[in-house]
Amino acid sequence: MSKRDYYEVLGVSRDASKDEIKKAYRKLAIKYHPDKNAGDKTAETKFKEAAEAYAVLNDENKRAQYDQFGHAGMQGGGTGGGFGGGFSGGMTMDDIFEQFGDIFGGHFGGFGDFFGGGERHGARQHRGSDLKIQLKLTLEEIATGASKKLKVRRWETCEKCGGDGAEPGSELRTCPTCQGMGEIRQVQRSILGQFVNVRPCTSCGGKGRIPSTRCRACEGEGRVKGTTAISVNIPPGVTSGNYITMRGEGNAPQQGGARGDLIVLIEEAEHDIFIRDGDDILLEVEISIPQAVMGDQIEIPTLGGKVNMKIPAGIQSGKMLRLRNKGIPRLNSHYVGDQLVKVQVKTPEKLSREEKELYETLAKLDGQPQKGSGLFRKIKSVL
Repeated sequence: MSKRDYYEVLGVSRDASKDEIKKAYRKLAIKYHPDKNAGDKTAETKFKEAAEAYAVLNDENKRAQYDQFGHAGMQGGGTGGGFGGGFSGGMTMDDIFEQFGDIFGGHFGGFGDFFGGGERHGARQHRGSDLKIQLKLTLEEIATGASKKLKVRRWETCEKCGGDGAEPGSELRTCPTCQGMGEIRQVQRSILGQFVNVRPCTSCGGKGRIPSTRCRACEGEGRVKGTTAISVNIPPGVTSGNYITMRGEGNAPQQGGARGDLIVLIEEAEHDIFIRDGDDILLEVEISIPQAVMGDQIEIPTLGGKVNMKIPAGIQSGKMLRLRNKGIPRLNSHYVGDQLVKVQVKTPEKLSREEKELYETLAKLDGQPQKGSGLFRKIKSVL
């Protein structure tokens, strides 16, 4: 089944502001929240659909890609480290609560209590923090795509205690602060009803248990600093500002849980001779006056190597020549841009005696140089 348009899902126009998108999503999330519609599969589907639409339209990069390519532009953003940090169609309820609960001013645990249900028992499963790293690419790498190996410093799970923070042989006991819940709840009343503000327990870090004896290797944190090498594949056509999300390659959390993500930010390196213009690249070459008058075939560089290009006779300075499909592939598309070559006719600043005599001869052959016609006019136009 084809997906509905994200703007249609949220009921907003295509030029809607971020505040309008946020308000529309909040309204739908309240309407179709699982705690309010227990056992209603249709409501659950609509809740996830709204979350997917919000995940894309609330992010400037994803929204721009969606506006240009539609749902096809969101492909490749799965949980395995897809390009652009796109929304994964396999997002669970826990993912939605974790990522978007903050738009309600608190965790979704409290939001469930607002509707009189959704009691959450047991410790919270914490996730490690995300890491960001910049990756500079040349135009050649952007044109073909690249495979890079990144050296990343991050928190690693402590091998001695396995991440629980307890010295091997010691026990984990129930946290006396939260009684094993992993969270502290504060009830607030307002004219809209009862709200419950939920925050992680600071004593146990939200785990619900604390070690009786802390691990000596990690001092009870369950993690240690380390360095690792991570391979990342860059698709062709990226540009500065794009990013790749490497799922589960970020920091390990304290005392166990899922890793965060690694966000690889793309930066385009300035090229020595090429200028990028969207999918096209620009190159400027100089030719001599005889080449401009009579035409020639010259060798020029491209992102894929040197090629021969024909210079037509009588070309004017500033003329653009086009080499088809020698530019940058468009991201998530089969389209390839062109290379535009701007021809500049080089005018000699000094002439030898022989060259001066030659130009005088050419002027005489033109017949009436004072009127600026014929061959002399052609030469004069490029001078």
